[in-house]
Amino acid sequence: MHFDSRIGMVLVAVVVALFAAAPAKAANTSHALDRALDEVMDQRGSPPGLSVLMQRGKKVDFRRRGVADAKTDAPMRSRQHYRIASMAKALNGAVALGLASDGKLKLTDTIGQWLPGVLPNAEGVTIAQALQHTAGLPDYIRDQEFIDVLISDPAQYLPPQDLLAFVADKELEFEPGSKYGYSDTDNVVVGLIAEKASGKTYDQLLRKYVYRPADMHRTSLPTTIEMPKPYVHGYEPPQPGKALEDVSKFINPALAWASGGIVSTPRDVNNFFRAYVGGDLFSRRIGKSQDDFVVGSSSPPGPGRNQATLALFRYRTPCGTVYGHTGSFPGYRLFAAATANGKRSIVFTVNSQIVPPDQGSQEVSDLIRLAQQDAVCHLLR
Repeated sequence: MHFDSRIGMVLVAVVVALFAAAPAKAANTSHALDRALDEVMDQRGSPPGLSVLMQRGKKVDFRRRGVADAKTDAPMRSRQHYRIASMAKALNGAVALGLASDGKLKLTDTIGQWLPGVLPNAEGVTIAQALQHTAGLPDYIRDQEFIDVLISDPAQYLPPQDLLAFVADKELEFEPGSKYGYSDTDNVVVGLIAEKASGKTYDQLLRKYVYRPADMHRTSLPTTIEMPKPYVHGYEPPQPGKALEDVSKFINPALAWASGGIVSTPRDVNNFFRAYVGGDLFSRRIGKSQDDFVVGSSSPPGPGRNQATLALFRYRTPCGTVYGHTGSFPGYRLFAAATANGKRSIVFTVNSQIVPPDQGSQEVSDLIRLAQQDAVCHLLR
């Protein structure tokens, strides 16, 4: 078949343009991300360090700024341990959905069925409502009695049953299922129900439904302030004229338990969200329970528009959508997510709890969130 030479030249130009467009776009998003990371670190009150791990298929891109240890100047690395804070809620969701897949419980089961008398005013709250933060359960972390106990000895251990006791006599904050309200009590309740339904400890459940199937070898649920080495040191938000304060071992993470007490690494967290969002940790039937979303932000908010489903948040950015969770704990601010098929993922780590208005700078916090969005854009390029 004969082609006119002019047509051939046009076709060649189109093909060249198509192949050139992807690298150019990738370069643009890559440079934008680097600029965003630099801008965070250039601010007064910037964190000691940050890192972002992105994976597309088998290809991993790890970028870092600053240090993981201000004393030794050790850089941020992807296999250093850190406290994952509220990202642990997603692991709790994986346990609950795994048990539901095995028929050990139903997401429509209530607190009263599994934990009668523990929260007398919340007997009708379902597991699904607790996982989606639509239960109306008062947050024990904001209870003044708990705060007083915490201040008296931040390193102490309290069992999860004692955590619920701080709000046992409190009224619900709203009618269950009527609206969204973030509460750490929700996940402590679900963790205790999981133990009751399975006859296993929560740590055993994590190993069965999360660590092994998600290929997580450096993740644990500690009961003391000690950190496995090597670890990312977490610091109080930097203040002008003041020395950095290392708070990595200040608060016992067991005081957050299933709501935020897990220690992991960026690599392990990345493996988890790829498996969890991709639907590898529970049945497809149970996975459909995560199809309904309500307007509600994770704490702290993640990039773009935030909406909540069962133990997971949808982050809609101008570049596309990812699903994951954020975390905030003394010394750490975190974000991790994956695409719906689990093929692309991101873990964003900051080793200072810069979360206004309670702590840190609003400007730096806003820049961190924008950098998270630039990272998502580069991931989805």
